[in-house]
Amino acid sequence: MSAFGLYVIGFIILLCGLIYAAYLVHVPQTWIIVGTLVVVGIGVMSAVSHTKHRDPPAEPPVA
Repeated sequence: MSAFGLYVIGFIILLCGLIYAAYLVHVPQTWIIVGTLVVVGIGVMSAVSHTKHRDPPAEPPVA
């Protein structure tokens, strides 16, 4: 499995826990949805930035 896949699975587990905790402390459903959307956006940006392949450094031109 790729690093991106593992990151997404871990993120989903974390998000489910946060949603359940918010439900248990009686946070209104609207705010749970808003918080979920914000955290999903942050998670996608973070996953892409941490798992993208870096280009190898360019070799200097030979003179």
